[in-house]
This record gives sequence, C-alpha cells and structure tokens, in this order.
Amino acid sequence: MNAHTFTSDVAFTPTVKAIQSRKGSRDAYARVEERGGWQAVITPDLAGFIEAQTSIFLATANGAGQPYIQHRGGPAGFLKVIDERTIGFADFSGNRQFITQGNLSDNAQAFLFLIDYARRQRIKIWGTARIVEDDTELMAKLMPGDYKARPEQVILFTVAAWDSNCPQHIPQRFEAADVAAALAERDRRIECLEAEIAGLRAAAAG
Repeated sequence: MNAHTFTSDVAFTPTVKAIQSRKGSRDAYARVEERGGWQAVITPDLAGFIEAQTSIFLATANGAGQPYIQHRGGPAGFLKVIDERTIGFADFSGNRQFITQGNLSDNAQAFLFLIDYARRQRIKIWGTARIVEDDTELMAKLMPGDYKARPEQVILFTVAAWDSNCPQHIPQRFEAADVAAALAERDRRIECLEAEIAGLRAAAAG
C-alpha cells in the first residue's frame, strides 16, 4: 500500500522538501500537491508517448542502494502499455551481466526515463518492476513482430507516479529514419516542381 500523502512524495522526501523550502520552490510544489499532485495512472496521451519510444532508460538500485541505469531499445511499440498502471516489454538478450535482474531481486523500486528529442519532451515514471521468466504467452504478446532480437524474459513495470519536464535544455535531435523520410519527400517535391517548370517552359516556347 502506498503510504505517501501525495503521489509526488515518491520523489519529494522530507529532505527534498526541506531543500525546496530553503531554495524557494516549496510553495509552488505545494500548490501542485493541493491540486492532486502527479498522476498515478497512465492516461491516453501518456500511453501514446510510451508506445512511440524506440529508446528508454530503466533505473534500479541494489540492496545497498547503489544505482544502475540500463538502456533498452527496439522498434516503436516495443514498450507496451498493458493497463492503466502497468508497462511491459520483452527484455532482449544482451551482455548477460544481469545487473538489473539482480537489483530487482533485492529491491523492486525502479524508474523509467523517457525522452523525445525531436519534440523536446521527457517523462519521468516512478514505480516498481519485476522480472517474469518462462511465460511464453506474455512474451509473445510483448515481442515486436519481425524484430531480430532474442527475447530472454519480460520486465513488468508498475506505475506509482509520473511527471513531465519542461523542454528547457533538451537539445533537439531527430531520428535518422525520420530525417531520411523528410529528405526523400523533399526530393520528390523538387522533381515534381522541376517537371512542372519544364512543362511550362515547353508550353511557352510552343
């Protein structure tokens, strides 16, 4: 059971709140708390953002509190919303260090960091995570079609709270595939215009 008074208490500990008070931001965040705080369920907009990601970061910590961040990537849709509180993905075989799995065995607390550089948006999601092994039905549900990777297990993430950041200081970057598509469309448009100009010149000369 969540003993926090506000959803944001998952991040705003008494120590954090004391620092906010000392540095002048506590009143603003207190007003956010009075309005209900951060959301604890996955909204349709958030679900769309989640399932558009091709690159994510999953943070865990071991029993001694040592943090670790793991990158995971795949085609858009590899990160799936299962219900309004649960996110899941197939965990592909990698370097087989199993640090995340070991951390989650000792400490279920986890954090997802999602960033869209093109739109300069980032989402922070607090919660817990667990490893699911040997569930072929769930694996088939979460494995992206025609993706050349070997799934080893499933990671299920239960959302406790989430918040979005302002775009300040996020550099704008674009996916190579999106840039290639935009350039191809530009080249197609140039060809059409050149053909149109050639036609107009021929008509004028005639």
